[in-house]
Amino acid sequence: MELRKIDSDIEKENITRAILEALPDWFGISEAREKYIAGSKGKTFFSAFDEKLPVGFLYLKETGKHTVELAVMGVLRSYHRQGIGRVLFAAAKEEAKSQGYAFIQVKTVQMGKYDGYDATNRFYISLGFKELEVFPTLWDERNPCQIYIMAL
Repeated sequence: MELRKIDSDIEKENITRAILEALPDWFGISEAREKYIAGSKGKTFFSAFDEKLPVGFLYLKETGKHTVELAVMGVLRSYHRQGIGRVLFAAAKEEAKSQGYAFIQVKTVQMGKYDGYDATNRFYISLGFKELEVFPTLWDERNPCQIYIMAL
């Protein structure tokens, strides 16, 4: 596996589209998926490759003077549980520190709603994120938004 920081906005969009479209359990709502794809432009973006195939990515988005958000992360299902998400996050965390941010946050569906998102919650907790707040209707009533935060 090779990790790369991606600078080309076209490459960012192509990688984001390829991976998110392959993950319909998490990114099955086309309108939301298209926002993530378009939102990759201009962002700090890392991708993991198996030879020439992008197998995972994440990008960061500034949400405040001192805070950056892990805006979206995806790893192809056949590459889950191989440490790719951890490697991507470690690179993003170091980049956020080097850019002078004090905190990193991430949003996901609250624990206890869906098995797939429970695994996502456990993953973020295992990285060291701490629960900050739940917004029960930020997205909609079926998908309460859990915000996790980490000091850098």
